[in-house]
Amino acid sequence: MYQANVEIRVRYAETDQMGYVYHGNYAAYFEVARTEAFRQLGIRYRDLEEQGVGMPVGELQTRFRRPARYDDLLIIKVMLRELAVGSRVNFEYEITNEAGELLTTGHTLMVFVSTATGRPVPVPESVRNKLAPYFTPDETESPLGPPARATPADAPAPAAFGKQ
Repeated sequence: MYQANVEIRVRYAETDQMGYVYHGNYAAYFEVARTEAFRQLGIRYRDLEEQGVGMPVGELQTRFRRPARYDDLLIIKVMLRELAVGSRVNFEYEITNEAGELLTTGHTLMVFVSTATGRPVPVPESVRNKLAPYFTPDETESPLGPPARATPADAPAPAAFGKQ
């Protein structure tokens, strides 16, 4: 699993009349966090774009647990629980404040696409190579393939042979 923490200080302009961070700003917080997490790995969006690859959002989910307020220091934990496969990568987020209180969770499903055609493309090899060291061999295998260390003893016994 890959994980990175990114800090963002809430600015006054990001709050609503109630003094809470306006809900629409969380998508921007997620974007800043995943961009910085990739930058920490040596992956720059600009380089991907120069290679003709974009990463639009395919899905966004946010769950608000507690409000963030002006001048709060937010710690955004970005997690990749699975190595990117095919043309998709799923980023998960947990936002806490300085006191360690969980404020918000969410995820974004990003899709690698050709900037020329807008069609999905495989995860660039440069991205996979920089992410791969953070995953164990079990985490990098296809969920459609056989178990990593399956043996005949692992197979379930037919029901007719019930346990004695």
